[in-house]
Amino acid sequence: MKTLQEKSKISVEERGHVLLIGLNRPKKRNAFDNQMLAELADAYAQLEDNENLRCGVLFAQGEMFTAGLDLADVAPKVVEKGILEFEENAIDPLDIYSERKRTKPLVVAVNGLCLTIGIELILAADICIAAEDARFAQIEVKRGIFPFGGGTMRFPETAGWGNAMRWLLTGDEFDADEALRIGLVQEVVKTEEVLDKAIEIAETISKQAPLGVQATIESARKMQSEGFEAAKKHLKPQILKLFQSEDAQEGVQSFLERREGNFKGE
Repeated sequence: MKTLQEKSKISVEERGHVLLIGLNRPKKRNAFDNQMLAELADAYAQLEDNENLRCGVLFAQGEMFTAGLDLADVAPKVVEKGILEFEENAIDPLDIYSERKRTKPLVVAVNGLCLTIGIELILAADICIAAEDARFAQIEVKRGIFPFGGGTMRFPETAGWGNAMRWLLTGDEFDADEALRIGLVQEVVKTEEVLDKAIEIAETISKQAPLGVQATIESARKMQSEGFEAAKKHLKPQILKLFQSEDAQEGVQSFLERREGNFKGE
């Protein structure tokens, strides 16, 4: 818990059904210390727990997404515990170190430099929009350590083995076009448009049936973690649950009436 003297390092703002989550330590290049990690985990839990919220947008205040971990503050705890620790009800934004999982979609807007944990936050999210000035690097090997926030597992899965190892093993910097080529980001836009584009996508997602959106993520993640056969077996209970929902009935009705659906997540 932060004291009264500690300024919040994560900003949150509800905008309709979307929660804007801002990295708010620009004077320290948005480097993550323990407080900032804990606050981000709390923001993810807020997205999950608020029934009005349907999608999140993670972005950065200032000219840089993040310089990575503030190792002077974080490393002693990692050495002591061997892991990053989060409160019981929080949601680990890296989806590695806590049992509770995020089920609602998250869009990331990246501008400026994005180092180490920044890449791992992207890999643990669902969609990423990059500014044309964005630059990326997984530089842990230059600091005598390795990516321990999911980079070694998710980067090869997302980009392919060779593409991932090209950047994981060298610590070299790459640009937004390369991030797009290897699938780390899904779209590159003008720097001044990156947050607006991410919000636009989040608002589009929020108009869809919430149960359907969450079932889509759940099914895809089951395929990732447990394989095709497990995901296939899970399809039938998912289908039965969704087709009996009020949103599914609204979906059919809106189709017949040729209008957008008015979904309530029920």
